[in-house]
Amino acid sequence: QRESGKLRVTEFVSVSDLANLMRVNVADVIKKCMELGIMVSINQRLDKDTITLVADEFGFEIQFYTEVTEDDALEEPEDLPETLKRRPPIVTIMGHVDHGKTSLLDYIRRSNVVAGEAGGITQHIGAYEVRSPSGTMITFLDTPGHEAFTAMRARGAQVTDIVVLVVAADDSVMPQTLEAISHAQAAGVPIIIAMNKIDKVDATPDRIRQQLAEKNILVEEWGGKYQSVELSARTGKNVDVLLEKIALEADVLDLKANPDRLATGTILEAFLDKGRGIIATVLVQKGTLRVGDPFIAGIYSGRVRAMFDERGNRVEAAGPSTPVQLAGLDGNPQAGDRLQAVPSERDARDVSLRRQQLKREQDFRQIRLTTLDDISAQIKQGQVKELAVIVKGDVDGSVEALSDSLMKIEHKEVKIGVIHRGVGMISESDIMLAAASGAVIIGFRVHPNLNARRLAEKEKVDIRTYSIIYDAIDDIRNALEGMLAPERKEEVTATVEVREVFKVPRVGNIGGCFVQDGTIARNNRVRLIRDGIKVFEGGISSLRRFKDDVREVETGFECGIGLENYNDLKVGDVIEAFRITEAKRKL
Repeated sequence: QRESGKLRVTEFVSVSDLANLMRVNVADVIKKCMELGIMVSINQRLDKDTITLVADEFGFEIQFYTEVTEDDALEEPEDLPETLKRRPPIVTIMGHVDHGKTSLLDYIRRSNVVAGEAGGITQHIGAYEVRSPSGTMITFLDTPGHEAFTAMRARGAQVTDIVVLVVAADDSVMPQTLEAISHAQAAGVPIIIAMNKIDKVDATPDRIRQQLAEKNILVEEWGGKYQSVELSARTGKNVDVLLEKIALEADVLDLKANPDRLATGTILEAFLDKGRGIIATVLVQKGTLRVGDPFIAGIYSGRVRAMFDERGNRVEAAGPSTPVQLAGLDGNPQAGDRLQAVPSERDARDVSLRRQQLKREQDFRQIRLTTLDDISAQIKQGQVKELAVIVKGDVDGSVEALSDSLMKIEHKEVKIGVIHRGVGMISESDIMLAAASGAVIIGFRVHPNLNARRLAEKEKVDIRTYSIIYDAIDDIRNALEGMLAPERKEEVTATVEVREVFKVPRVGNIGGCFVQDGTIARNNRVRLIRDGIKVFEGGISSLRRFKDDVREVETGFECGIGLENYNDLKVGDVIEAFRITEAKRKL
């Protein structure tokens, strides 16, 4: 506990969460991170190493829930060299949206899933086994971008051996491409460059090589260390060459695992299936997972009731680097959670209960501290507006990726608070939470049921549903921009000189004026300037040409002007007419 200088956390936390747990100002944590050479923002989530390092600077020792108790019964035995056998490489395909990631994977799998995907982003995390022309088995991970890849890494789940970076040869190296490179390099994973769309007439692979070289990514043809392939996912040209290059890279890496032990692996995805309950996509990394094995996954436990390969066929056992869908969980784990087979169901339940208790402790502590800290922070920060959001999705990886992307949208005047996120349809409890907290509900490939929809109409809760992650992000960005105070611009519409002053009975002083510039109108707001100093601001009570009331007077004409509730006009005064326009500000 905190009193003994220890903080117990169940998973990676954001900068804001860590500050709350340590009961220090979030600005102090950001400052300390900068001193350590780590650039962070308030909503950014930290990995294990960074959490430990920052907490240590404030005098706290961090204990992660997998390390909390000696009787956790999950110590992994060290594998002897003679027990290790070759395993297939695990490959993640990354790259900019619409550069052809899904098309490439589709061609490799020789199936037609691409047509059903919405927009230009892969929506589901899946995993697929394929065989290269030379016979090497390769496991491909299909992710909705590098956010999910990073989220798994932040939980300490290193699942990828090789990254294939897809760049469209008819386009250019995009910011998202560079982000993917950074994430792969940070994970210490080798990269193979796949220059796609080589069949297009405007394809210029040398330009791509040049742009990559400018970012210190030199391909082998140019004397660097990165393998590259020019290919077409549409025609299939050189896709077999890519598979052989992956097999070659795997040979160099000499990937091995012990298949004859209790399995450990990583949850890639978890979702609720109406007929089968909670289903998790699991990548087995060590050992062999068998039907009937008790296991622990994150804070939940279970027994393997059934396993299916990517084609939906039942399998009895899954060895290292094998992806399977698994039924038998008692809860919905998160993408990146570690799965570990254990000797007995009792062991699994005991560990699960302990971890759930720790999670409840941390959540309670977080709620209590956040409430206190937020009150004081709001007082200090003044008028910071927050857009509260509830994120619901069909699968955990999509919810995670969308939540992370939303929390990256920041501005000093407005911010996003993801107050709840979960897997499954939008329920009545989601509506009540949104109504109580003034939140918007974002549904990603899920919709409210009839009762929830009626309740939303009654409670006036805004529900937005999307099938493309980027559409959701754009809409939320637009909503945040609407919360920004508009930019006010002043435009001077007329400059008028007072040349004479007339005293009119029952009216007061009227200025005999000459319009030097612009057009002055009866409904203008004006200010009176004397010797460079503003002495009056208000409206016009009368505007005349000779004896006629007029609506406006243009440049070069004389007129009589009376000011509302102001009589002290003097010869030489300048009257400026102006209008204020409000422009919507951008984030």
